[in-house]
Amino acid sequence: MPPPGRNKAIICYITFVGLLIAMSMNSNEKHPFATAHIKNMFGITLLWIVSKVFVEYINLILGELFFWTSIGLLIYSLISAVKNKKPDLPYLTAWFEKWFTFLD
Repeated sequence: MPPPGRNKAIICYITFVGLLIAMSMNSNEKHPFATAHIKNMFGITLLWIVSKVFVEYINLILGELFFWTSIGLLIYSLISAVKNKKPDLPYLTAWFEKWFTFLD
């Protein structure tokens, strides 16, 4: 049986717009599973934005590395949501849980 909030967790990984939709859906009725995935995607989105800044202004190679890393993390996290697992990115998930408490 899927955990409550599974659909919200999956929606949040469908581009930035999906993240905003999942955040608004989760604001009315909070589900811990969805909240964990929303925090995870918020962090991945920030990493993607940082990658674009690096590509444009700092270092092309490092920016591309951040970009492809963010894409890989997004795919891995989406698969976790589909398999009904909490996000488990090494180091990053714990940091995202601490940093993005405003999403609770």
